[in-house]
Amino acid sequence: MTLTDLRYIVALAQERHFGRAAEKCHVSQPTLSVAVKKLEEQLGVLLFERSATDVKITEIGRHVVDQAERVIREANQIHDIAESGRDPYAGPLRLGVIYTIGPYLLPGLIPLLTERAPRMPLMIQENYTSRLSEALKRGDIDVAILALPFEENGIVAQPVYEEPFRVVMPATHPWTDAREISVAKLQEEPLLLLGAGNCFRDQVLEACPRCAHGTGLQKTLEGSSLETIRHMVATGLGVTVLPSTAADPLSSTQKLVAVRPLAAPVPSRKVAIAWRVTYPRTKVIDLLREAILDTPLPGVKPIR
Repeated sequence: MTLTDLRYIVALAQERHFGRAAEKCHVSQPTLSVAVKKLEEQLGVLLFERSATDVKITEIGRHVVDQAERVIREANQIHDIAESGRDPYAGPLRLGVIYTIGPYLLPGLIPLLTERAPRMPLMIQENYTSRLSEALKRGDIDVAILALPFEENGIVAQPVYEEPFRVVMPATHPWTDAREISVAKLQEEPLLLLGAGNCFRDQVLEACPRCAHGTGLQKTLEGSSLETIRHMVATGLGVTVLPSTAADPLSSTQKLVAVRPLAAPVPSRKVAIAWRVTYPRTKVIDLLREAILDTPLPGVKPIR
């Protein structure tokens, strides 16, 4: 049994297709098929059920693949440990960030990290919290930037800043006469939110539970991204709630929308960095945290 064999079965479990798994591992399909079959014979168990159209992992196969992922992750850390001993800021940083943070944080963060760690290129993945969590546990990424709450065994989450929410409305909306908007008023208008499964949507609905079930003409509409929602607001379709990093710059750059703060107690979210407890490049974590805190972000409150 070799690390290569383990990588083959992990890829096959993820792709559920011999051709795609082979392509992912940069080998021919026969090479991968023979290696998987040989490993099954060595172990004396069937790891995968094959059919003409599908590959399914068996129950014992799932346990074997889970262990293989842990072995590969630990083996990869040998290189990371050696690299960190030479220069903790040398080598790529695999950074994950959720969709509602990346577009507003990264433009200011990347220049700071490039200046402070020029030998540490960023490999960036934007995704949902649940998928970044899995990527962290598998070792596909090193660090994730996401919103709390977030709890996973073997992963540390450290808050970096707190970000208030704002109301964004069409520039001609009657609410523009107010200095601030109460959360209760949100249920009076069509409210544009991200689709189900997005943590920011959940945080907005937690602040205004009644917004999830409007009555009469009041209803919740969905958009695929915060920018898409902002464009729909500009056309007069409804109002929305955005984090301050996405909302505050609109006051000076967008004529078709207006931004107002929410009345106290102001809903907000805490943004954190998360990493595996075994991740060896601890100085990189400190560098990343300081760079985020030094990034100009409108409306946020640093957590030191």
